[in-house]
Amino acid sequence: MVHMDATALITVFFNAEIAEDARPLCSLRWRGRYHRRHIRVRRSSLDKSNADRHRLKRLTMPRALITGVTGQDGSYLAELLLEKGYDVTGLVRRASTENFARIEHLRDRLTLVQADLLDQLSLIDALERTQPDELYNLAAMSFVPSSWQQPVLTAEFDAIGVTRLLEAIRLVNRRIRFYQASSSEMFGQVREVPQTEATPFHPRSPYGVAKVYGHFITVNYRESYGLFACSGILFNHESPRRGREFVTRKISDGVARIKHGRARALALGNLDAQRDWGFAGDYVQAMWHMLQQTEPGDYVIATGEAHSVREFAELAFARAGLDCREFVREDPALRRPAEVDHLIGNSTKARTVLGWRPAVTFPQLVDMMVDADLAALGR
Repeated sequence: MVHMDATALITVFFNAEIAEDARPLCSLRWRGRYHRRHIRVRRSSLDKSNADRHRLKRLTMPRALITGVTGQDGSYLAELLLEKGYDVTGLVRRASTENFARIEHLRDRLTLVQADLLDQLSLIDALERTQPDELYNLAAMSFVPSSWQQPVLTAEFDAIGVTRLLEAIRLVNRRIRFYQASSSEMFGQVREVPQTEATPFHPRSPYGVAKVYGHFITVNYRESYGLFACSGILFNHESPRRGREFVTRKISDGVARIKHGRARALALGNLDAQRDWGFAGDYVQAMWHMLQQTEPGDYVIATGEAHSVREFAELAFARAGLDCREFVREDPALRRPAEVDHLIGNSTKARTVLGWRPAVTFPQLVDMMVDADLAALGR
C-alpha cells in the first residue's frame, strides 16, 4: 500500500491518470474495454502539467513487446500498435552494427531492450522489465533458402526459440497474450488446395520444419498451461520494406536498377512457382485481432489468390514501361533443393471470426513495391 497525504481510495478506469509509483500495484489489461482497478495513490502525484500528464498516461496504456521489431512485419506492427495507443517495446539482439532503418521513423516512440531467443535468462529478464500485456514473436531466420545452409541455427531460432519465449511467459506471467508467427511454408508439399487451418503439414525446407515445431509447441503450451497463445499461419506478405533477398523485392529492385541503367538483366529461379501474396501492412492487423479475442486460436491469413513468380515479374516490369521477356532469365542454380510449387490459403476463419480482410490487391502491391524502388534509386 502507498502512504498518502490524505489517504483516498479511488477507482481508476482505463483512461484515468494514475501515479507512477502505483503501477506495480495493478496489472492493467486492456482489451478495447474499460477495466476497473481499485488502488491507493498520492493525490499530490496527480500533477496536471503537460509533461506529467504524458508520463501518467503511459501507465494506463496497454503494453506490447515485439520480437523482430526491426524487420518488415515488426515495423508495420509497431506502427499499428502505436496508432492504437500502445506502449510498445521492441526486443533486439546485441550486435556490433545497428540495423534500424525500418523503424528509424519510430525510434522516439519506441523502447528497445536487448535480449536473444538463444538465451533463456535474457528473455525472462525482458519480460520482467517490460511487463507486457501482449507479446508478438516475429523474430526468426526467415529467408527459406538460407535454412539449407544453416539448418541447426534455423531450428534454434524458429523452433527452440519459441519454446524459450513460452517458458518465459509461463515463469513470469501466464496472463501475457502470445502471438506466434507461423508460416504457409509449413504446408510444403500441399495435401489440398487451398490450405486451411486443418490441412496437414508437409514442410519442404529446414525453415518449414522448424516453423512446424514452433507452431505445435505454441498449441501445446496453450493446452498444457492455459496460455492465451495464438498462431497466425501467414501466407507470403510483402512490402517495400521486404529484404532484397526475397524474390518479390529482388524483382522490384531489379526492375528499378534496369530502368535506371544500373543493371542489364535479372536472374530468377522457378518462374512457375505460385504463391498467395498479400501486403504486410494488412497482415499485421490480423495479428492484433487474434490477441483481442475471448479465446485463443490459430488462423490462416491469406488473400485466397495464387500468382506465379512470372506474373509478378511481368507486372513489375510493365509498371516501369519494360518488357520482362527482354531482361529476365531463369537460373537453375537459384531453384530450391525441394520446391514448394502451389501455396494458396483459405482465410475463411479469419474473415468470419476476426472480421479481417486484405485491403491491398496483388497489382496494387506490385505497383507499390516497384514505385518505392524506382523512387529510392532516383534520388
